[in-house]
Amino acid sequence: MNIETYIAEKKVFIEDWLGLHVPSEDLSPSSLYRAMRYSLLAKSKRIRPILALAVTESLGGNIERVLPFACGLELIHTYSLVHDDLPAMDNDDVRRGQPSNHKVFGEAMAILAGDALLTHAFFLMISPQIVSDLSPELVLRIIHEISKAAGTQGMISGQVMDMECEGQTISLSRLETMHSCKTGAMILAAIRVGGLVAGVSTEQMENLGLYGRHIGLAFQIIDDVLDIEGQPELLGKTIGKDRTAQKATFPLLLGVEESKKLAHQHYVQGIQALEGFGERVEILRDLAKFIIFRKF
Repeated sequence: MNIETYIAEKKVFIEDWLGLHVPSEDLSPSSLYRAMRYSLLAKSKRIRPILALAVTESLGGNIERVLPFACGLELIHTYSLVHDDLPAMDNDDVRRGQPSNHKVFGEAMAILAGDALLTHAFFLMISPQIVSDLSPELVLRIIHEISKAAGTQGMISGQVMDMECEGQTISLSRLETMHSCKTGAMILAAIRVGGLVAGVSTEQMENLGLYGRHIGLAFQIIDDVLDIEGQPELLGKTIGKDRTAQKATFPLLLGVEESKKLAHQHYVQGIQALEGFGERVEILRDLAKFIIFRKF
C-alpha cells in the first residue's frame, strides 16, 4: 500500500470516530457543537493521529485501543489552531481551507469552542466505556504523556516563545527549542503514545522518541518553507503570514535552501533511529518522507 492510500484510509477511520464522539449539532447548545465540529471535521492532514495509529499497528498493537488517544490528540491540536487564529494571537482569517472559526462564529464562541475541544479530548480519553480494555496504569501514563506535550512543557510554552520572539533574530538552537515545543511535542507524543499502546521496550521507546523529535522538527521546517513557497489552495491557509507578523522562522534565519537541507538532515536522523525495528516500521519511514516532500 502506498503512503497516499494509507493516509486516506486512516483519515476516514479517524474522522468517522471523531464524528461519532463529538456531540451532534442537533443537541443543545447547538451553537457550541456546530463551532466545535466546524473546525474539527474540516479538511486536514491528521498527521498526529495517523502517526499514533501507524506506530501501534507497525509494532503489533491493536489500533482500536490507540484510536481514542490518537483522536484526543487531534481534538487538542484543533483547539490550538482555533485559538491561534484569534485576533489576539496570529489573527488568521483562513484555516483548513475555510474561514477561521472566529470569522464564522465570533471571537467569544471561538474561545469557548477551543476550550470545549480541549476538555472533550480528556473526557473521551478517560471515559471508562471507551478505554475499559486498557489498564488504569497505562491510561494514566498516556494521559500524562499527552498533558506534558500539550501544556507548559510543550505546545503552550512553544507558543509563548513564538510570540516573544516576534521581530527578533534568534539563534538556531533557540529556534529549534521553540519549535520542538510548539509543534514537535505533540508529534512526539503521538509516536510515544502509539509505542505505549503497543507495549514497546524502554530501548524501543528511546528510538521512537529520536524518530519523533527529528520528524517533528522536519515537519515545522517544511511548514515554514511552505509559508513562502506553498500554494494557498493546497495549504488551506494564507501564505506569507510569518513574514508579515515578523515570526522567527527557519527560512528567515537560514534562507529557504538551507532550511530544506536542515529538514532533510532531521529526516535522515529520524530514519536512522528506526534501524533496529527492521522492515515492520516501513510505514513510519514512508510517513517521514511524506512530511519532507509534502506540498500542503
